Amino acid sequence: MQNIPQDTTKRGTAVSNLTAAIESVSQLTTGWRAMVLDRDEQADVRDLPGLAVRWADCRFAFWNAVTLTETGTDATLLEKRLRQAADIMGSKRQPGFLWLFEDLLADDARAALEEAAERAGLAYAFPGTGMAGDLLPIPEPHHPDLTFERVTTDEHLLAYADLNSRAYGFPLEDGRDGLAGSALWKQEVYAYLALRDGTPVACAATVEAQGRLFVVLVATDPGWQRRGYGEAVTRKALYEGARATGLTRATLHATAAGAPVYPRIGFEPNSPMRFYALKG
Repeated sequence: MQNIPQDTTKRGTAVSNLTAAIESVSQLTTGWRAMVLDRDEQADVRDLPGLAVRWADCRFAFWNAVTLTETGTDATLLEKRLRQAADIMGSKRQPGFLWLFEDLLADDARAALEEAAERAGLAYAFPGTGMAGDLLPIPEPHHPDLTFERVTTDEHLLAYADLNSRAYGFPLEDGRDGLAGSALWKQEVYAYLALRDGTPVACAATVEAQGRLFVVLVATDPGWQRRGYGEAVTRKALYEGARATGLTRATLHATAAGAPVYPRIGFEPNSPMRFYALKG
């Protein structure tokens, strides 16, 4: 077998990681544009130099997002962008997150990140991981405990919102402020509830974004975790989304809790992520 020079291998890995990060950012900015404008047609949706704003200013914090978009951001530019992001976040009524994809940063920016975030008034909230895969179509999923129901009614939407609130530790009213009454979620999003004996216990959704199926808002009731329910309903949302659209590639942004599940479906982890909130 031919030996590949180590520096060549590193360059190839860096290019691959950057490509994955660019895809992840693009999926976020495209998918969240629709989600945020669904909540408020006057929402703050802007593409600024180096920053994308997708801010519904609703109580559901995931719909309030800012992300860095430039590639190869060095330490000096990072400092500037973090301050700009913090200023935008501080001008809003409702809290949200800065989504930061580490593979967009140059090495010096990564080394300076924590101190730069501190100076900008940002507090590290939790980690995430971008994931993607050419994995569709997949077999129709089954689980012995579950039936699946597509979200088509306001009652379904409230159940979906409440599952997310319980899973992520939000007040129920916060989750409902993000989804209640949405026509988009009832018509254009492939959103599914997993029911055990008629009670919703998990949920997942996919939506078309730039020729991919983007997985969003996967959640399992804390009392029913570690039974494969989240994986099963994610498979259902992917299966139905792929069947309706014919798409073959899927993407998502995983929290630490979900990260072990998605590779079993066929997703490959790529860009590490960090979520920041304004300091209290």
